[in-house]
Amino acid sequence: MNDCPRVPTIHQASTRPRAPLWAKLTATFFGAGLMHPGPGTWGSAATVMLWWVVSRWTPVWAQPATAAMLAALAVAIGIPAATYMSRATGLKDPQFVVIDEVAGQLIAFIAVPVSWKSLLLGFILFRGFDIVKPWPVRWLERLPEGTGIVIDDVGAGLYALAVMQMVLRLGWLAG
Repeated sequence: MNDCPRVPTIHQASTRPRAPLWAKLTATFFGAGLMHPGPGTWGSAATVMLWWVVSRWTPVWAQPATAAMLAALAVAIGIPAATYMSRATGLKDPQFVVIDEVAGQLIAFIAVPVSWKSLLLGFILFRGFDIVKPWPVRWLERLPEGTGIVIDDVGAGLYALAVMQMVLRLGWLAG
């Protein structure tokens, strides 16, 4: 048997619903998910850069709430966007959908002072947990459509946040 992925015929592709433009832009985080290699890593990197810029314009006292609200927004808009893209492509979790990385990466930065060290560590921790998918993160992927696409990264973000908070409490990110 042939190991090549099956390419849908024109008829099969045309029977799938098309994703609206807002869903494409949201799901790919304005094109970050179209970059190669590793679209998820690019989505996380874009989020780290965005958070750094946002944090420059946000008072320190408001940064935890701002990160939490942006993460919640990414989840709320990301689930339907990921659902549209999953249905349009016929793929359970299209690699170019990176709004889930945006949500998880932002969660990793909630209540974390912004510095180059914290941004780098948060990036590494989130990507590590997103790739390894410890329990129950891997199980969360089984949820249907956009919910499964996004919520497993929320779980990875929560793991990264827990480790970030331990590192902060131990004083390992000082100076």
